[in-house]
Amino acid sequence: MELRQLEYFVAVAEEGSFTRAAERVHVAQPGISAQIRRLERELGHDLLDRSGRTVTLTGVGAAVLPLARAALGSVESARRTVEEMAGLVRGSVRVGMVVSCGIMDLPELLSAFHTSFPDVEITLSEANSSTLIESLVDGRLDFALVGYAGAEPEGVAVRVLADEPLVAAVSASDPWYGRESVPLEELLERGLICLPPGTGLRGALDAACGARRPRIAFEASAPPMVITLAQRGLGPAVLARSMVGDLHAVRITDPVPHSRLAFAWRAEGPHSPAARTLIGLAENQVTTV
Repeated sequence: MELRQLEYFVAVAEEGSFTRAAERVHVAQPGISAQIRRLERELGHDLLDRSGRTVTLTGVGAAVLPLARAALGSVESARRTVEEMAGLVRGSVRVGMVVSCGIMDLPELLSAFHTSFPDVEITLSEANSSTLIESLVDGRLDFALVGYAGAEPEGVAVRVLADEPLVAAVSASDPWYGRESVPLEELLERGLICLPPGTGLRGALDAACGARRPRIAFEASAPPMVITLAQRGLGPAVLARSMVGDLHAVRITDPVPHSRLAFAWRAEGPHSPAARTLIGLAENQVTTV
């Protein structure tokens, strides 16, 4: 009994046709027929009923089918285990990141991964956090750097890299320059500069505001533009404390909004060896909070 005979038998049983099975396994139809006949002679029973327009299972064939599937599955599992243990990670890994993320050197991480596993195809895309989380949950991404506020996003597991309070960052020309703190109620009286909905920072601000809505005078898709607008004296920029640069950071109080940056993956776990390996490498290279 050979594995290819079991593979051909399962293909014919599932397709109900020698022709379709041949297309599925990329083998000529006479070759499949001959191998299954050999398997039947070895077992001493017909496995397939060929008398009708559609190929069906005999009673013995129906009993053998789950055993054949289990045997093929065990062989594939053994092959995957050996490859993973030998470091032969192949396939692809799809990565996403929030725009202008400076907490983690993702290019360095991907470079180290590529050096160790050159056969793995890596793709990288940028988007806001809500889009990235949706892509993780539905399987379009394997791994992502995301921002969020409050509880962990549903459907993903996270490892937090940074948990920072938000501040009002102002230029030297702003009336708040030199202040140490400002209550949220007073912040809401100003026209603010902020990232758009769907980002972790905006989610943290909106969560702190509750039913109240902040007045956003300027909205930019990336932190560098938010910072530039504040530097020009156009109002307070709502940013994480580590982002303010040469702006003056005014603490926001009552309450204090917090934004988290994390790398994330599907809650049930990444299925590909490549994705699991990349996540393990990331965990070894970063310091979490």
